[in-house]
Amino acid sequence: MYDYVVIGSGIIGSLITRELSKYAVKVLVIDKENDIASHQTTANSAIIHSGHDPKVGSLKAKFCVLGNKLYDDLEKELNIPLLRTGALVVANGKKEETALDELYQRALKNEVPEVSIISGEEARTLDPLLSKDITKALSLPTTKVTYPWEVAISAIGNAIKNGASFKRNAHVISIEKNSTHYVLHLKDGSTIASKNIINAAGVNSDVIASYLEEPEFKITPRKGEYYVLDRKAVGLFHQVIYPLPTDAGKGVLIVPQVHGNVLLGPTSTLVEDKECYSNTKEGFSYIKQHLKRLSKEIPFDMIIRTFAGVRATSTYEDFYIKESKLHKGFYHVAGIDSPGLTAAPAIANYVVHELLNIQAPLKTAFDPIFQKPKPFHSLPFETQQKLVRENPKYGNLICKCEKITEQEIIDAIHGPTGNDTIKGIKKRARAGAGLCQGGYCEGLVLKIIARETNKPLTEINYYASDTPILVKETKTNEKN
Repeated sequence: MYDYVVIGSGIIGSLITRELSKYAVKVLVIDKENDIASHQTTANSAIIHSGHDPKVGSLKAKFCVLGNKLYDDLEKELNIPLLRTGALVVANGKKEETALDELYQRALKNEVPEVSIISGEEARTLDPLLSKDITKALSLPTTKVTYPWEVAISAIGNAIKNGASFKRNAHVISIEKNSTHYVLHLKDGSTIASKNIINAAGVNSDVIASYLEEPEFKITPRKGEYYVLDRKAVGLFHQVIYPLPTDAGKGVLIVPQVHGNVLLGPTSTLVEDKECYSNTKEGFSYIKQHLKRLSKEIPFDMIIRTFAGVRATSTYEDFYIKESKLHKGFYHVAGIDSPGLTAAPAIANYVVHELLNIQAPLKTAFDPIFQKPKPFHSLPFETQQKLVRENPKYGNLICKCEKITEQEIIDAIHGPTGNDTIKGIKKRARAGAGLCQGGYCEGLVLKIIARETNKPLTEINYYASDTPILVKETKTNEKN
């Protein structure tokens, strides 16, 4: 019997789980997928927004500004990457300048620090490749960029260190309530008992809610498509560049990334399928067309991959963070679209320390620190030599693009939040994240996973369950 089960291991569920692990309670976080942070947290713009855009007085505004500050603590405690880029919202001509001034006033009311209006010339001094048509910009120095799935993985790793548990491939298909607790029925036929449930299921949060009640919100998924530029683009753009926002979102952006890439996008298209991750010709034409207003100097010949993500927009005007009106102990943290990544640590604090009204004491032995080894290639040469002498697998370079060694891949498989899939290793060790996108190293990673898990090559998945890389051997000595 658990005290709390958190459904969903994205950025929201993972940070809530970590906050719960500060208390003397039994906590389990579950996910229907084969890994931590498999959906919205993995496929988004990766921006820690300043808080300039949300409606004044909303939870989005409150938690965005606070969450931005809390990421400074998470950087130290969870060893997550933060790139302090700052940002510019740009205007083109008098009409857009008027809208920019209104956005500036909203930012002031939301108490965004250090915000200011600068001229187009000043903006191009900061980012020389900006379009010469830009006449003014809203400067937002507190904007940052992170890798969202690294935050989620580290948060759950820290929670596990402090006594919480994680279960993957735990697809909830119904929930039963009795007089003392809830019973979650899983697709594999097993059950989980818990006194309380926290529904942080992202695009499926309305489905989870519907197992016990008619929810006040409905998820209306919105798909965003992206381009990724190679690391050779590092330094072309120094800040996050936004157009003026619209009702559909913050628009098509230019986003420098932690590891040197540049992200371009997204589109914003309402879709019915909550797992619609297809890329489209129309979507990429839209991105290229809208980027022309930001810069005419974007090196599209540096594109190394594309992807799409689905955001959990909802019919509720704001974040929906409430206890069920009908079922005590059933909590919904839903409709967490942008700026959900930014707001996540503030949302977790609010849910755990205010909404849940936990009666159990705080743990005196809670350790907030989650240590991660530094990438081998970033270590001093003398340290590298010492490690190779102690363990020759550090000297076996597997991913040449990202300089990832065999031992780093082994560590990504076996850690407390390890994973045994190709994409799971890519998320943790970056093997396959470079220019060739796994073209040279994926086969080697596959063999390492098979060896370390003692499984045949045909049972190693790309990511989700039942997504084998290899189906059967095609080159044999047998005659047909």
